[in-house]
Amino acid sequence: MEYQYPIDYDWSTDEIIEVIHFFEAVERAYEKGIERDQMLAVYRRFKGIVPSKAEEKKLCGEFEKMSGYSSYQTMKKVKESESGKIIRMT
Repeated sequence: MEYQYPIDYDWSTDEIIEVIHFFEAVERAYEKGIERDQMLAVYRRFKGIVPSKAEEKKLCGEFEKMSGYSSYQTMKKVKESESGKIIRMT
């Protein structure tokens, strides 16, 4: 897909990479599927960079607007699933 990931230019290079990894994991959940525990690990690193719920909603909203992929719905499904399951969004 051709779009830009929402990032904050005040983040370090490593932080930007971790945030992009989170959005790529959301994409994988929609396109191929991703293992639940892997998605949770990526989300935890994302939350270490974006601890504020308001900032998370803003970034994820921008991402959904550009991509059509909902980070919120993905994480909701992850949290409702059992360890070891593959998460596939439709």
